[in-house]
Amino acid sequence: MRDSSLPVIVIGAGPVGLAATAHLIERGETPLVIEAGESIGQNVLNWGHVRMFSPWEYTVDSAMVRLLEKSDWEMPPLKALPTGKDLVERFLRPFAKLETVAPHIRTNTRVTAISRQNVDKMKDRNRDEAPFIVQIECADGSQDLLKARAIIDASGTYHNPNPLGTHGLNAIGEDAHSDHIFYGIPDILSIHQERYQNQRVLVVGSGHSAINAVLELGELQQSAPDTRIIWAMRGTHLKKVYGGETNDALPARGALGTRVRNLVEAGVVEIVSPFYLTHIETSDNGLRVTSSENGMSVTVDELIATTGARPNLEMLRELRLNLDSSLETTPILAPMIDPNIHSCGTVRPHGEAELRHPESNFYMIGMKSYGRAPSFLLATGYEQARSVVAYLVGDYEAAKEVQLNLPETGVCSTDFADDELSGGCCSTPASETVAVGNISIGEIPVSVGTIPVVKNGNDSSCCG
Repeated sequence: MRDSSLPVIVIGAGPVGLAATAHLIERGETPLVIEAGESIGQNVLNWGHVRMFSPWEYTVDSAMVRLLEKSDWEMPPLKALPTGKDLVERFLRPFAKLETVAPHIRTNTRVTAISRQNVDKMKDRNRDEAPFIVQIECADGSQDLLKARAIIDASGTYHNPNPLGTHGLNAIGEDAHSDHIFYGIPDILSIHQERYQNQRVLVVGSGHSAINAVLELGELQQSAPDTRIIWAMRGTHLKKVYGGETNDALPARGALGTRVRNLVEAGVVEIVSPFYLTHIETSDNGLRVTSSENGMSVTVDELIATTGARPNLEMLRELRLNLDSSLETTPILAPMIDPNIHSCGTVRPHGEAELRHPESNFYMIGMKSYGRAPSFLLATGYEQARSVVAYLVGDYEAAKEVQLNLPETGVCSTDFADDELSGGCCSTPASETVAVGNISIGEIPVSVGTIPVVKNGNDSSCCG
């Protein structure tokens, strides 16, 4: 790296951004972490009430653990299943408070643009030698410019949700009725209980985010019996929505499928499918939500959009990126993670070489590195961080030696591949179909910390 007096700026203080920070510190480098939220792990806290599928032993980064073990921190029980809040409070925050880490983190600071000093996107001369210029906006609205010798963008995608509209565009009326739409995974049994009790609620999507919302609405209905639960899906394979159930390698994940199937079969949940949402409009007694493809419509009070997220690339407009035309990831990585072909169990380990852009010393890692592909795994992000940092400090052999030492049993984070295109991550064969169901591409993963079956590049069945 050039000009060693400048820091490596890491964008995002989530698990993968902090993992990159740990590896930089271990390598004797000076990181500067810029976090837009008011807290470490802000995106994770947005789904902090959700329990992860993987135990602690597979949701922590090794470099972070090594630094934490020099303090009085104790590893949580290895086999216990953390919630998102647990991950932040028992792992990310203790790490961020370390004396060797805390001075390098700035929260409530948003990166708005990145360029090169005195060099715009078109200019070639001395481009690689010029430091990065990072434009930031602070909580009070003031702006500043920072310099960096390298950039690691681990800002994720959770803050940039996909629209409800089935075409990848906002549905007609979606913006106008945004105060009745929750994007992501609401805390239905606590923070958001009053919003949903005794209301007609439409959940859109059919991955684990949707399942969690439906299950919590089912619990809410027990104390608020006028709560009506409507579940909108695009596809036709309900069995894939339920997943492996008792055959799932992760019992906690399999139990979700069984519980939601029981609710559907008991008539607690109404399923509308195939439903291609295109319009939201005010009606005499609520919001009319319509699928123009088949004329189907429902009238509801609230909508929960578990339709996924996509990368926000606006702040990177002055950088030279090479992006796949459909997935918005690097062209090398795209065929490795394409949900039209792959499930999370068949994505091979990868690192710096697959993440490299024409802009020297700039990398996207973590969820953002996958663009619109949904099969990102936290363990993969940790290995990306290790490999990229190794390359930035000149340890090219270590950067090349990318591998994930994982358990032999199948474990993955999402079932978000479209069931018309692939089998999904842990789904059963599509031999049994009914007129409901879909696993929509790009859905927000609930189990961000779970581990794939891939072991050192071996492709095998995700469910074990």
